[in-house]
Amino acid sequence: MALTRLNTNAYASTVDLTSNVTGELPDANIGPKLDYRNIFINGDMSVNQRGTVTGINSNTYTLDRWITEGDDATLTVSQDTSVPSAQGFGKSLKIAVTTANASVAADELQKIVQRIEGQFLQQLLYGTSSAKSFTLSFWVKSNITGTYAMEFQNDDNDKVQTATYTISSADTWEKKTITISGDTASGFDNDANRSFRVIWWLAAGSDYTSNNASSGAWISRSSNIDSIAYGHAVNVTSSTSNTFYLTGCQLEAGDTASEFEFLPVDVNLLRCQRYYYLHSGQIATNKPIGIGYYYNASYIGVFLGFPTTMRNSPSTVAPNSSNYFKFDRDGGNDQFDTLATEIISVNWAQLYHGSGSGTQGVSGSVRTNNASSYLAFESEL
Repeated sequence: MALTRLNTNAYASTVDLTSNVTGELPDANIGPKLDYRNIFINGDMSVNQRGTVTGINSNTYTLDRWITEGDDATLTVSQDTSVPSAQGFGKSLKIAVTTANASVAADELQKIVQRIEGQFLQQLLYGTSSAKSFTLSFWVKSNITGTYAMEFQNDDNDKVQTATYTISSADTWEKKTITISGDTASGFDNDANRSFRVIWWLAAGSDYTSNNASSGAWISRSSNIDSIAYGHAVNVTSSTSNTFYLTGCQLEAGDTASEFEFLPVDVNLLRCQRYYYLHSGQIATNKPIGIGYYYNASYIGVFLGFPTTMRNSPSTVAPNSSNYFKFDRDGGNDQFDTLATEIISVNWAQLYHGSGSGTQGVSGSVRTNNASSYLAFESEL
């Protein structure tokens, strides 16, 4: 049988076989590369599983990964569509004052904060001679102009450094950039616990503003409480007409601010669900929770999994009100008030209601049964 010789010259005329002699694959033009340089999660305020949170007068989580700290005014925090133009942002965090604190006493305060795990901070090399500076950049808008304090708090080592920024024009989006020096003396624990807080001060009493020791230097926080908001000279909580907006918050290693790193929406959501997971994605009636069963005539059990591994074993968050849940089974349903935790891990939960009235072995569907009903799991810092 005669063999046909391959026309290698013809092939080589269209494909250069020597163009990649190093063995490296050529770069593909598949869009911007992500390096997760932003230490913050949900810095663009695009994820808001809890919805609008009203009546805030204590430390309260609001938009995903963002928490208010303070109890001397009452706030409403919502996701808003006001954003700086031509920057790519679609959402912002809005703080509105619903009960004012017109005269801030010496020991009173109000803040908006992101708390960060120690294992997300190891690249800063804190506690070594190679400790890196980091840069904070963000967009801000308020009707209250003036000087605001920023606090950077190392919770693992009771250290703090502060800086200030100025809102120059009322009700106008402005970009701010702050660079903070690295700390060669104190590192961060390499674990999943809270190690660091970045704090936007909104109101500060004189107990926190009378000393400038923390301005530009890492010092003991507990020994210098009077310096943790040094330079703060405004009171956002002074009137129910006041508002404060944030978006485009980025924290990154180095002494310059890069463009904001936008993550795909599904990636951003999963990162947020590590800390808070709203099951079925809504607060609404008739939303599925899972397949249930009667273990005996009174015990309704339901097993469900989480979309991502949570930071640690979460707590179950569910309302407890008349007939907020139901168990659909064999042509009827049993209504009940709440669900409790029997067994839970970072990946799944087994929940139950212990006062049902059914038949052992019957299975069905557990659902919400009120427009205000929901089921969530929380593993916040």
